[in-house]
Amino acid sequence: MYCHYYQAQVNVPYTWFITGVFRNENNIVFERAMKDDSSRLEFFVAPDYEDLFLVIMQYLQKNGYVLNFEKKENRLI
Repeated sequence: MYCHYYQAQVNVPYTWFITGVFRNENNIVFERAMKDDSSRLEFFVAPDYEDLFLVIMQYLQKNGYVLNFEKKENRLI
C-alpha cells in the first residue's frame, strides 16, 4: 500500500515548527523539503492518518504557517 502524497508551500521561517508538529503527533507523516525549493515541503501520509493530517494542515494554513497545500499523485509509485 502506498501513502497519499501532498505538497505544500510554507512560510519558510516556520518550517521547523511545521515539521515538529507532525513529528510530535505520532509521526503521522514523513515530510521533507523539496530539493530545488526550500519553501515547498512534500508529505507522505499513511491512509489511516489522512483525515488527521488534513485537520492539522487546515489549522496551520488558517494561522499562516502553511500558505497552500494540495494532494498530488504519489511521485514514488
